Amino acid sequence: MVEGSAHTPVTTPRPTVSSVAAQAGVSRQTVSNALNNPERLQPETLKRVLAAIEETGYVRSAAARQMRTARSGVLAYRLDPVRDGIGGVVLDGFLHALTAQAEKQDYRVMLYTAESDQDELRQFSVLTQARAADAFVLVGTHPNDSRYRWLSGHGVPFSVFGRPWPARGGASEPAHAWIDVDGAAGTARATRHLLELGHRSIAFVGWPKGSGTGDERRRGWEEAMAGAGVPPRQRRSLDSSQQDGILTGAEATTRLLGAGATAFVCASDSLAVGAFGAVQAAGARAAVVGFDDSPTAAALGISSVRQPLEDAAQWALKSVLSQLDGRRQAPDDSTLLIPELVVRTSSLPTPGSTSP
Repeated sequence: MVEGSAHTPVTTPRPTVSSVAAQAGVSRQTVSNALNNPERLQPETLKRVLAAIEETGYVRSAAARQMRTARSGVLAYRLDPVRDGIGGVVLDGFLHALTAQAEKQDYRVMLYTAESDQDELRQFSVLTQARAADAFVLVGTHPNDSRYRWLSGHGVPFSVFGRPWPARGGASEPAHAWIDVDGAAGTARATRHLLELGHRSIAFVGWPKGSGTGDERRRGWEEAMAGAGVPPRQRRSLDSSQQDGILTGAEATTRLLGAGATAFVCASDSLAVGAFGAVQAAGARAAVVGFDDSPTAAALGISSVRQPLEDAAQWALKSVLSQLDGRRQAPDDSTLLIPELVVRTSSLPTPGSTSP
């Protein structure tokens, strides 16, 4: 190939701090301040440097930052196996929101897997010793959660999406800040929506008792029904517990329709999809509301409770970044977010009808 011919590839030099400084007409230190300590610069100077960064396409070196700050710029998050294609959408949405918001702060989210708490503790040890992650974002909280104690004891920043459930056996857990969604508020709102439509025999299709999240969602339904004057005996006859799933939701709904239920509040969209199918198969005019506002529920026109995942991710990110900057998160910084009811055709009044 002849040098300089039309076939010779053209290589554009990679932008550097020096080239950004030259473009903006400032010193290298001013560029460094714009990247790391923007509060030190006058607004006009900062604006000029940021414009030069945009024009040159400069991307800071992660390796250089790690050497300077002893940070990796990485947040670690455990990726669980897919157990339910509908139910898993909640944590998928949270992970997407967390990753997108972290990128705006020049952080990346690294995924790891673990089959148990002990397995996850080993991952904590490996990742922190290798300085591969600066902090951890935890999900899947449960009683006797040993992860809090390990991270607190090793001085590793972490944030938690999910409240700490009471420990079994009297063991105490280290106090820490957390964020969660108020499931009881969500199912209570769904139940009141159905009560406003005139339903009285509103069944709850939930999970077996003992699940913290499931018990909270059941509590919201029960309190709303009690507040409407539905007697305890009737509430017990309308309460169903089963494993999460479309088939189990359909089976429970068929049984409850036979017992006189005219509407259903479900602990998940998986159960709601099953309930919706059973209602249609029976030719009933029963209303159905799910929980999690999955794409499946939206496609089928099923009303559902939507969790504010963007807000949860924003809190989780802010929490770990504050800890990395040396600001401790107190337990009273914890937050319960109120979910939103999305009403669709599955719980709208039948045209021309005045009662369920």
